[in-house]
Amino acid sequence: MNNPIVPVILSGGSGTRLWPMSTPEMPKQLLPLTGDQTMLQLTARRAHTNEFAAPIVVAGQRHADLVEQQLVDTGIPPQVLILEPVARNTAPAIALAALAARPEDVLLVMPSDHVVADLDAFHAAIRAAMPMVSQGWLVTFGITPDKPETGYGYIQVGREIAKGVHQVARFVEKPRLERAEAMLAQGDHAWNGGIFLFRADRYLEELGQHAPTMLIAAEKAMRAARREGKRLTPDEGEFAACPSDSIDYAVMERAERVAVVPVAMGWNDLGSWDALHAISELDLGGNSHRGEVLAIDTRNCLIRTDRVRVAAVGVEDLIVVASGDDVLILPRGQSQDVKKLIEAMKR
Repeated sequence: MNNPIVPVILSGGSGTRLWPMSTPEMPKQLLPLTGDQTMLQLTARRAHTNEFAAPIVVAGQRHADLVEQQLVDTGIPPQVLILEPVARNTAPAIALAALAARPEDVLLVMPSDHVVADLDAFHAAIRAAMPMVSQGWLVTFGITPDKPETGYGYIQVGREIAKGVHQVARFVEKPRLERAEAMLAQGDHAWNGGIFLFRADRYLEELGQHAPTMLIAAEKAMRAARREGKRLTPDEGEFAACPSDSIDYAVMERAERVAVVPVAMGWNDLGSWDALHAISELDLGGNSHRGEVLAIDTRNCLIRTDRVRVAAVGVEDLIVVASGDDVLILPRGQSQDVKKLIEAMKR
């Protein structure tokens, strides 16, 4: 199998957990959170060697211009930019990409807003998975856990079926703390990182078996799609009829031949301001700051601003984010509570 792998970049998320910088109009994957490049640009670069073809990107219609421009600026224009007329979760989004690809194409499915610090480890894991993919297995990458995280799903790693590749024993829902601690102590569980590798035809075959209405709706939407240059917009009426479900529930937990490659690759889903602080370069006081920030006698804070100057004196363990007319302040360790703010603002 010498065809290059086709990266499929999922860029449909709204990223509200990193409010106020990330908004539905400008979600986190389109922001430069960890360096000079945006999360989307870093994702595209992650799969830009001789082993990879130009990416297929699935995004929302409202972000079409931004997504296209960012990829062109990076020098990695998409081969196809699929614009979802409505959001329907990951399983239908991946179905659209698989239908746009050739049946024999191997797809590397990646969310556009994750961090992967160790690219060598990532590429080695992909190469380890390829022989099983060519035999029709659906492969996921299990992140080696370093703490009993309750915010992630887990994968129980089963018997080894090829060097570095194991059969998935089972998928585990986001656990309570005691359960997470027990799984960590057991040593045979990995975090479910949401990155996948499989042939396009194999994914569609499994989808047809386990979620046939989803496949039919995606096929109809693609048959009636509107094409402008590299942009492909599936038919809204047909795609709106598609059930909304994640790839985990619709396919991975139900299919027979599902494998996992456990890998430590410096992965982070950047799901909160605390997560960003954890992977940021810190000053001598343990602070991460960006923008016009003046911090005196300040310790272990994350301070971000894109416009106004932020001055902090004698505070510690705070998250302070100023964007436009909005300012977020909360204690470190509680950034998951941004969800409560978003709910309250909706009300």
